[in-house]
Amino acid sequence: MTKQAKSNPIDSSNFVLQDYLDRIHFVGDVKSNIKSISKLMQCQLFTIPFEDLDVQAGKTISLQGNDIVDKLINRKRGGYCYELNGLFALMLQKMGISYRFVAARPLVTLTENPKTHIAIIVTLEDEEYLVDLGFGGNGIREPLKLNDSTAVQQGSETFAIAKAENGDYILQNLLHNEWKDLYSFDLSPQEWIDFKPANHYNSTHPDSFFTQNLVVVLQNALGKKILFKNTFKSIENGKAQSYIFEPEKLDSILATEFNLTKS
Repeated sequence: MTKQAKSNPIDSSNFVLQDYLDRIHFVGDVKSNIKSISKLMQCQLFTIPFEDLDVQAGKTISLQGNDIVDKLINRKRGGYCYELNGLFALMLQKMGISYRFVAARPLVTLTENPKTHIAIIVTLEDEEYLVDLGFGGNGIREPLKLNDSTAVQQGSETFAIAKAENGDYILQNLLHNEWKDLYSFDLSPQEWIDFKPANHYNSTHPDSFFTQNLVVVLQNALGKKILFKNTFKSIENGKAQSYIFEPEKLDSILATEFNLTKS
């Protein structure tokens, strides 16, 4: 077992646990165990989309806790990794659950990437879990035990955590009977403020995936919906259907498929 790090608090004066539960349509008792955290994670994934509409609009992506709460809960918007995992961290803080942030290096592209992704390590019942609600279309749907390399099926997808020779952890996804590396990370302590440079890069740099591409993802019980550039794809039980749409249809698709507006 690795040495437990201190939590990385996000300052927020407007986070109300019941408002969060209502936003993600959570029903039942909230408990500090892995079963409850798994349910909370899925409820958020099924209601709050991964999206970069503000990046595409040239707007500043704030990492202030109050701004994240206002955007994702009050205005019923989505966000990308910092916002989505930041919101979940606010819930963990409110519940008194121990967690820490890790910086991850995306491995899904052919080019080498810096550590621009944020994920969460949650400690519960003397076990550490990878929790991540912000990796878009390839993300996990439930917590994964950090020090267990067993393949785990989540919905129609299969994930595993492998260990690299240098000691890094690697999140993998089984795709067409072949393991694909999604991202790598280590357990070096990261504070919330440490992600400001990565957030600035992801939201403003011309080489950033998010400045180059419109992307919206919403998970559901049967699969997921993905909007990428001018293509909409629906995946149910591992089977995909997609179509290309005209620019004037974007707002309608955002509203009907993702319950989103650009405001």
